[in-house]
Amino acid sequence: MKTNRYPFYFISAGLISLLLTLFFGLLSGFQYIIPDFIKEILPFNAVRPLHTLFAVSWVILTATGGIYYYLEQKNQNYKLVSVHFWLFILTGIGIVVSYLSRNFAGKEYLEFPSYFYFPIVSGWILFGITYFKNVFSSFKNLPVYYWMWATGIVLMIYHFTEAHLWLLPYFRNHFVQNVAMQWKAGGSYVGSWNMLIYGTSLYVMTKTSSNDSYAKSGKAFFFYFLGLTNLMFGWAHHIYIVPTAAWLRYFAYIISMTEWIVLFSIIYDWRKKLSQEKKIEYILVYRFTVLADFWIFLNIILALLISIPSINLFTHGTHITVAHSMGTTIGINTLILLSSIAYILELNKSITLNSTKKIQIGIKIFNSSFVLFWICLLIMGMKKMHWTFFNQTVSFSTFQDSIHWFYLLFVLFGLGIIIGLYYIIFELLKSIKKTL
Repeated sequence: MKTNRYPFYFISAGLISLLLTLFFGLLSGFQYIIPDFIKEILPFNAVRPLHTLFAVSWVILTATGGIYYYLEQKNQNYKLVSVHFWLFILTGIGIVVSYLSRNFAGKEYLEFPSYFYFPIVSGWILFGITYFKNVFSSFKNLPVYYWMWATGIVLMIYHFTEAHLWLLPYFRNHFVQNVAMQWKAGGSYVGSWNMLIYGTSLYVMTKTSSNDSYAKSGKAFFFYFLGLTNLMFGWAHHIYIVPTAAWLRYFAYIISMTEWIVLFSIIYDWRKKLSQEKKIEYILVYRFTVLADFWIFLNIILALLISIPSINLFTHGTHITVAHSMGTTIGINTLILLSSIAYILELNKSITLNSTKKIQIGIKIFNSSFVLFWICLLIMGMKKMHWTFFNQTVSFSTFQDSIHWFYLLFVLFGLGIIIGLYYIIFELLKSIKKTL
């Protein structure tokens, strides 16, 4: 059977995006310490969207590549997959050029000019055509991860479109509706790619345990519907300060982050039932997934706390929110995606014993640095919260000077994260090259 290399191209592009995410994150950290650092060449207002762009690209490209690989046994249209890949790559290059030329014509997190909407949505539509063409005939009887992937693809198209409704006069001319829609679309957009990621996690756990009964169980489908409810309403905990309907805020608070509790339980069950032989066979999958479970636990605690309206009032807009998003993107999503890549490579016997040892060293450096980095963000957030609400007689510049040492630690621990992940990424890229 003809081999489709494009899943590996997607994954490789995702890993390179992760490298660039770390690079631009490091640059932004230096700019916190030295405000004039490369300011004329690459100011903070360009570095931040580039960091965000590559972080989102890492998540989307890697999740997409994994799903295409897992559909490999089915009759895929390789031409559509290749068009999808080049659409995303060329669009990404165009967005980078627009940011470097200071063309920020979009909204927060999607600062690029709105005409990039069309190739991005076209890519998702091609993904949907390929996906549903392969699974539609047997969809009803498929395990839950196929439902999650389908939901993620469809709702990515819907919510990415929703994120551009600000172009219409009704939203552009009404501030409250505009802000509410922006956060709704952004929150649901993240919820949509979480469907792709969590579906991938369930797929990998199912295949490594050689038992698909769990992926067809009531608990797994409960997790799916809970995640869908979160996707539809959970975003509202971000906009307590916007005058929206009261019932929406209460409902969002009740369901906010509950899907993580179920995911934590699912991974915990998988760890208990996985045989020692499978843990050795898929050692990297096991290590990455166990770490993801650890970060899910920490994020559950933080997310439930900052979802309480009276606490959210103080924490919103501080480094505590950044700790929450970093914990989610790096601690959960990144580790799940790395476990997916490790599964594909371990399945193909592409990772050598030497590479496995190096990756495990990288995991230790990464996780210890990330724990300290996360704690540092929480402390900086609490200091910012105290200054904002209880110490406003102190000027902002004086306050910034007072936490200068925390910014130094922030960059130092960030360097540790980068070193650990670089160990991992380069070994994975070398193994992918061998697979091709």
